[in-house]
Order: sequence, then C-alpha cells, then structure tokens
Amino acid sequence: MTLDDIRQELRTYDGPPISIMEVCGSHTAAISRLGIPSLLSPAIHLLSGPGCPVCVTPTSYIDRLCDFSLQADTCVVTFGDLLRVPGSGGRTLAACRAQGGQVHMVYSPFDILPLARENPRTRFVFAAVGFETTTPAYALLLQDLLENRTENVRLFTALKTMPPVIDTLCRSGAAIDAFLAPGHVCSVTGWRRFEPLAQMYHIPFAVAGFRGPELLVALHFLVKNRGRAVVKNLYPAAVPEFPSSKTEELLHTFFEPCGAVWRGLGFIPGSGRRLRPEFARFDAGSTGLEEDAPANPACRCGQVLAGRISPPQCPLYGKHCTPLSPQGACMVSEEGSCHQYLIHHRE
Repeated sequence: MTLDDIRQELRTYDGPPISIMEVCGSHTAAISRLGIPSLLSPAIHLLSGPGCPVCVTPTSYIDRLCDFSLQADTCVVTFGDLLRVPGSGGRTLAACRAQGGQVHMVYSPFDILPLARENPRTRFVFAAVGFETTTPAYALLLQDLLENRTENVRLFTALKTMPPVIDTLCRSGAAIDAFLAPGHVCSVTGWRRFEPLAQMYHIPFAVAGFRGPELLVALHFLVKNRGRAVVKNLYPAAVPEFPSSKTEELLHTFFEPCGAVWRGLGFIPGSGRRLRPEFARFDAGSTGLEEDAPANPACRCGQVLAGRISPPQCPLYGKHCTPLSPQGACMVSEEGSCHQYLIHHRE
C-alpha cells in the first residue's frame, strides 16, 4: 500500500468513531506542527495524553524547588521549560530568581558538574524530571558523582514511567481505542514493554517516529487494528524489541520503583522511580510529595491529560491562559497539548 493510499483511507474513513491517544510530548508537537488532524476523517479523534514530563510534574514539586532556590548557599539547576511552570500559589522558579533566588538553567544534566566543582560551598539541587528516556542520564550523572567524590550535588527527582499511567487511564474507563506509543520511551524500554497493556485491554499500540509519513502509517495501522491486542513497531531504526541489558543494569543500580504524584492525575502506584536507600545522600528530599493542587482552581489540565476534554474546552484556554501567561503546565511547555493547540489553531 502506498502513502497516497494510506492518506486516502484516513481521509475517507467512515467506520465507527475511534479515539487515538498519543503519549509523547514530541508526538503532540509533531502532530500539531504538521497539521495531521486536518488530514483525517472527522470520525478519527486524536487525544493528547500525559506524555510531556513538565506537564505532569506536580505543583508541590515546583513549590519545593522554589523553596530550595531561596535557601542560603543553595542553587537550583533545571532545564528551561520548568522555569515558568506555576506552583500551587502561582509562583515560579523564574519569579524566585527575580527575587534573588539562585536558579541556573542548563541544557544537560552533566552541565551541573563544572558548576559544583567550581563552587564547592554551594549545594546544587538538580530538578531531575523525566520519563524512561532521561532517567539513564541521571544514573550516569550519579555514577560520575561517585567516581569523582562530588558531594555538593543533590537530585530532586520526579521521575515517571509510562506503562502504569496508561494502565490507570484504561482502568478509569477513558474512551481510548488505541495508543500511539512513545517512540523516545520505547527506544530505551523496547517495544514489547507495551504488550501486557495491549493484551489486557484488547487495544492496539503503534510505535511511531516523528515525521509526517511515519505518523500517518502508524495511525492507519491503529485504525485498521481497532479492538486487537497488538503492538507494532513502526520505528525500527530507533526502537529495539527489548531494552539494553546495560541500561537496565545501570538503572537498577541507582533507582527503584515507587509510587508518584502526577499533575492533574493524582497518585499512581508504581509509576515512578526513586533513588535506592544506599544513595540517599544524593537525594534532596524527593519523597512525600503532596497531592497536586492547581495553581488556578479553574485549570483543567488534569482532564486534558486524561483525554476527557480537549484543550479548547478548558474555560481558561486562550483567555486567561496563554503561553505568555500560563495558568497550567500544559500551556507552559512547548510539548504541552494546550500550548500546541493554541499556537497551531487546533480545535
């Protein structure tokens, strides 16, 4: 079947309505940027799930980072997309920095190493946020800290794993008929990680790349296989069948499974990773995060992340909540569904 045939079938599909959720922030951005929804039949509905790590980071986590930044001899080190995420009181790391707090933006976790070695009297707290894709980098960072006896770096973790949250969505009765599986996550975990979920809920998963043709092929597979417990790897150049044994060993050395709080979704058992007790001295106090409290009570980020509503259905969307004045995490990050819907005029 040619790509033109696939486009034609997706455009003219007139079967039962089907809802397909992507659970990768990069997929959300690519789908919006490439105008994929405009190529689909009205009976094919695309939902943006909890695939942006910034979007699912709870407000209590932001609150603690803000507190760290204002402590004497302490500097918070973070990726740029966390700077404007509002905490429970609406304050942000960017605002704390303007008030004199120490906040340093980096592009890689390893950028913290020269900072720590050049400023031995400062405690550096890295905002270790992410899914399976970024967790190996934090393990390598810990390995370096141990080997070089760097004692003034701490990790404040909010690490998530994807299968438990998908399981939670399915068990909650969300109207999801198929999943566009996260290509970046699967490049670390292997595509077979999603087979138990496919079999349990009798829904198809397609692992896809990020170019237009790759996304269309994956969506076509999901439509054709609705109701079947199958996982198809359509991104073989980057995604293996099983995870690397070296990566698994590295992760197991430093981290163990735990429950985690997801912004808008609450506490999900077994959905996180934390430092093992033997490495507690590198932990900034990551346990015991409270249930999420929206910065703005009218924010509907949780319902957006669960696929219950689309971003334009939130009462704040495009009015009080914009990329310049975000009220929720889904509008802050460039991979957030609300941000992508607004800048690309999706309905």
